[in-house]
Amino acid sequence: MLRIAVQSKGRLYEDTMALLSEADVKVSSARRTLLVRAKNFPVEILYLRDDDIPRTVADGVADIGVVGLNELEEQGAEADVVRRLGFGACRLSLAVPKEVDYTGVQWFEGRRIATSYPHILTRYLNEQGVNAEVHVITGSVEVSTSIGIADAIFDIVSSGSTLVSNNLKEVETVMESEAVMIGNPLMSGYKRSILDELLFRIEAVKSAEGKKYVLMNVPKDKVDDILAVLPGVKSPTVMPLADAAWCSVHTVLDEERFWEIIGQLKENGAQGILVVPIEKMII
Repeated sequence: MLRIAVQSKGRLYEDTMALLSEADVKVSSARRTLLVRAKNFPVEILYLRDDDIPRTVADGVADIGVVGLNELEEQGAEADVVRRLGFGACRLSLAVPKEVDYTGVQWFEGRRIATSYPHILTRYLNEQGVNAEVHVITGSVEVSTSIGIADAIFDIVSSGSTLVSNNLKEVETVMESEAVMIGNPLMSGYKRSILDELLFRIEAVKSAEGKKYVLMNVPKDKVDDILAVLPGVKSPTVMPLADAAWCSVHTVLDEERFWEIIGQLKENGAQGILVVPIEKMII
């Protein structure tokens, strides 16, 4: 049985459980129980606070965990990054009051900075040769300057709206973060085999994100023009139709350029274009 430590609430919980569901790992949505077994896969979910996950994995209480890279760095736990998961994107940044005439990182010299990430901040300040006072605070770091606790803050920034609402401006980005799957380096071979199967499923889910399966009818004399437009995963599939003058072309398109490419396909004679969502894709 592979044990996965998952954040019990907050911004990573929903995305993590959605990913497991897409990978066909069926887990009860009830979180009142600390430890829950999956119904159809040899894993169990251990619900924890996010800052407890890195140490829990490093100590072997859980085999793997899903946590923000920022928490892993802050804890300094000895756990391997198994896979970046592509959600929970944020950054750790320094912010100061809007009215401050910020001239560079030396502005922080001798000033007090409030944060929940003292280790990452201290390391950064040392690298920059800045001597500032790091004031550790948990929760509501963004109000620290307005109530006089600190001159600046160092905290997670996603959209930046929280900074704006607290009359702050972001001045230095110290670290980019996202959700990562971490693993215990001493995991047994049996548990690694379960992890490999889980990663295989996750890879199939992630590979399908942002992609569409496209089928179209194309005049035979326009096939080369159509193929020149398509940037498919591999060579597009071309199949004959009952009408010898036409072919059916199948391919996969990224959503980012989808409408641009569809327009070019129409211009080059494609008809009956059918777009199908992709649930899983094994490359």
